[in-house]
Amino acid sequence: MLALTMGDPSGIGGELTLRAWLATRATGPAFVALDDPERLAVLAAELNLSVPIGSEETAFADALPVRPVRLAAPATPGRPDSANAPAVIASIRQAVALALSGAVDGVVTNPINKAALYAGGFAHPGHTEFLAHLTGTATPVMMLACPALRVVPVTVHVSLRRAIEALSIEAILTAARIAAAALADRFGIARPRLAIAGLNPHAGEGGAMGEEEATIIAPAVAALRAEGLDVSGPWPPDTMFTDAARARYDVAICMYHDQALIPLKTLDMRHGVNVTLGLPILRTSPDHGTAYDIAGRGIADPASLIAALCLAGELAKRRRTR
Repeated sequence: MLALTMGDPSGIGGELTLRAWLATRATGPAFVALDDPERLAVLAAELNLSVPIGSEETAFADALPVRPVRLAAPATPGRPDSANAPAVIASIRQAVALALSGAVDGVVTNPINKAALYAGGFAHPGHTEFLAHLTGTATPVMMLACPALRVVPVTVHVSLRRAIEALSIEAILTAARIAAAALADRFGIARPRLAIAGLNPHAGEGGAMGEEEATIIAPAVAALRAEGLDVSGPWPPDTMFTDAARARYDVAICMYHDQALIPLKTLDMRHGVNVTLGLPILRTSPDHGTAYDIAGRGIADPASLIAALCLAGELAKRRRTR
């Protein structure tokens, strides 16, 4: 059983939860929604979705199991309300607590709106940092995965200027080590192949287009190889995501957010999954936001959430059977 958080109640999370249950009720993976059962029942009726709402003890095939987390105010699609921030935060807290205790196999998070949470007193930059706080993790690492590609950005939600300033040998080593350990431990890849991206055009062209490859990235590659990891690079970023290039590695370690996410979302955004590595619990999430512009209209695509649930289920099964 997985725990699925509420996400922003004014976004598409609720309807995705309902549609995910319809898609997986017969085959799984089974999940319990940490959400407001009344709002889910109303939403199901408004969208004409035949989803019976049950308790957390309900058999998954019979109804959507819900562990109640009550909203303080009615949720209006497309209009976030900071009054509901405590419920959104409580949903995440409870899901993590369940995973830490072993009551669930992992956590899947629906999208949140950070601005609405900040207005409600949320003190963390985002989901990943809050999960790290709740689990006592110092260095969580974000990996995005779809069937065709896995990517790990070394620097994440900062400006491009700040990302370049923050790039260091140690930052690359940390991201690569955690990614390699997770691929071996959770994904069952005995000897993961890591491709390290360059930062500059043509991976610096021998210093003609930048020095970071020589001063930061290549030393990190050498250090990782000395540790016995299967690492290659620095790769020219403009050619490392072709079909032929992707066949030569299991994960691309990228230097900044868009270098990693643009190729993955271009290849397969519908099935992209965010996996947080380095946590003591399993956590995945869909690779999209709250989509306020279409919330409540019944047209949100549940494919990424279903992919996140299925990947979490696969990883949990592998962990149980190893």
